[in-house]
Amino acid sequence: MALIIIGILLVGYVLIATECFTQVNKAAVAIFACTAGWVLYISYGADFVMSQHPVEYQNFLGGAASTSVSVKEFIAGNVFLKYVGRASEIVLFLLATMTIVEVLDNNGCFDFISQLLKTRSGKRMLWTLAIVTLLISVNLDNLTTTLMMLVIMRKIIPNRRHRMIYGSAIVVAANCGGAMTVIGDPTGLMLWNNGLVSATNYSMSLIVPCLVAWVVPTWWLGRSLPGRVETEWITMPYRGDDTRLNVWQRLLMLFVGIGGLWFIPTFHTITKLSPFIGALCVLGVLWIVNEVFNRKLMNMDAMVRRRMPRALFYGNHQLILFVMGIILALGVVKETGILTDVWHFLDGVAPGDWAFGVCAGVISSFLDNFATVASFTSLNPSTEMNADYWKLIAYGSAVGSNVLAIGSAAGITLMKTERIHLGWYFKNVGGMAAIGAALGFVVLALMIYA
Repeated sequence: MALIIIGILLVGYVLIATECFTQVNKAAVAIFACTAGWVLYISYGADFVMSQHPVEYQNFLGGAASTSVSVKEFIAGNVFLKYVGRASEIVLFLLATMTIVEVLDNNGCFDFISQLLKTRSGKRMLWTLAIVTLLISVNLDNLTTTLMMLVIMRKIIPNRRHRMIYGSAIVVAANCGGAMTVIGDPTGLMLWNNGLVSATNYSMSLIVPCLVAWVVPTWWLGRSLPGRVETEWITMPYRGDDTRLNVWQRLLMLFVGIGGLWFIPTFHTITKLSPFIGALCVLGVLWIVNEVFNRKLMNMDAMVRRRMPRALFYGNHQLILFVMGIILALGVVKETGILTDVWHFLDGVAPGDWAFGVCAGVISSFLDNFATVASFTSLNPSTEMNADYWKLIAYGSAVGSNVLAIGSAAGITLMKTERIHLGWYFKNVGGMAAIGAALGFVVLALMIYA
């Protein structure tokens, strides 16, 4: 049964990696894999419990006789909920940050980005888009950042070929920027949430390598752009159904939202509470400010309709379900005990942590980077904080996802939005992204062993 459960996960990984060809949503695959795995696990629960949790189960029974019902109750309350809690912490954090973005976007707090892009210089446009994306992705998850920047870019650039180049630069910047902080990507958030890395040490280790991996492909993309590009500007007297907040109000909301996200690591260090509590706190404050500012500008009927932020992007809902599914699916595989045997084998064969980091980079080029990091994290039984292993797999998965667009949710979004073929992306972006990733690995090695 353990082999069947692992087989389901492996088949799921194949479907996730080939999503752009099979058109089967990876979130649906992850959810099915986790539910099927746990149903099969609990069906043979007595064998798994006695091999993995014999002492805990005997304490749970308290001298009573073991029955099929008691086994199921033990698994549901003492095994399954542990992984639900881990997944929920990440999901709630993502939900809070995505809602913060929605509130800020509804009030025009990101309008300054369009102002920065008022240029016809192809290279200046490229670097402005890339730098802004990099800075935003440090605070927000890659998918949310990419979606927001692609929407802005599509309003300005009418030429599809130019949009393909600019969109590729956005994806590269989002993936590299997200790896710089523990709140910039679900992978770093998972490592931080599990107590495997500290926020400061993680960022100080990965900022320079990620910048190297970002600069190289971005510079290469700039070579394929003309000196001047055609742009379109639409000047509107107001923001349609959005509010007419003045500049200082929008800046205040932006400071509360983005500045609050920067405070979350400090909040976690002081209180020791889960990071999602800090994210919800920021959301609560921002929401109150939102209602105070908007109540004076909108009539009561409109205010009632706008009390809740608009529905989050459909893609963000998929990300939340995907993260939940992957964590639960890997959890049931780990509970079979097979991952321990696999780790002992790989640890004896691999020459060191660098081999795992490079392997993570290769795998994440075609498998989702979050699934890659989650898999390597589940493999290693160590709980040592700030170990080189965690930084290497985090960096490898982030930059490896730039080699092929299918390696990240941001890349798949670009492919669907601009109808980019995998071959075009690898030819124009993937090769230089691989070179940048390799150079970043060299820089990371010098920093670790200096």
